[in-house]
Parts: sequence; structure tokens; C-alpha cells
Amino acid sequence: AGPDASDTDNIEALLEAMKDVPETERTARFQCVVVFMRHAEDPTPLICQGSWQGQILQSPLGDEGFGYDPVFWVSETDCTAAELSPEQKHAISHRGKAMRQFMEEFKYTRHQP
Repeated sequence: AGPDASDTDNIEALLEAMKDVPETERTARFQCVVVFMRHAEDPTPLICQGSWQGQILQSPLGDEGFGYDPVFWVSETDCTAAELSPEQKHAISHRGKAMRQFMEEFKYTRHQP
């Protein structure tokens, strides 16, 4: 909807663009990539990735979160991302997955020469 658009504006634009898309084709995915480089020439940066599968609803539900959370249906919790508490969301979201992977990998790699 544009660089100055609100979350609501962006959701409305998304729903308008998808109004004729059948439910079976409304799949969605959030991706998060975390990269840690020790220096600009680091030959082996630490790269971690998290993915969160969902589906785009026809209308928003929930008041938590931000961005597209109100229309991002999470089948494993049977609700939208905007209906999850911050703790629940962090436990299963793309960012939470990427950061947990990063923390685990970082613990291992920081002990390497």
C-alpha cells in the first residue's frame, strides 16, 4: 500500500488483492534469516533461518502482534498470530525459530578457533 501505509492499510491492500483467491491457495509463509559475521571478510558467517507456515484469512482476527498477524492463520494453534500472546508467538514464529537456532549455533561456534 506504500511506504507510509499503516498495518491496517497493508492488510486491506492484501485482502483486496487476494479477494478472488480460493482458500486452498491462500498459503503464506514468514521467513527470518539471522546472519552473524565476525568481520567484513568472515569466510564462514553463521547463517540461521526460521520459517512459519500459515494461511491468509478473508478478514482480520485478534489484537496482538503487528503487521499481517491478524490475517495470518496458524493451524497448529487454531488461531491467528494476532490471537497469540507474545510468549506463544515467540515459541513458534519464524523469528523465534531463527533466534533459537542462532543461540545454539553461536554457543558451539564461539568455542571454535
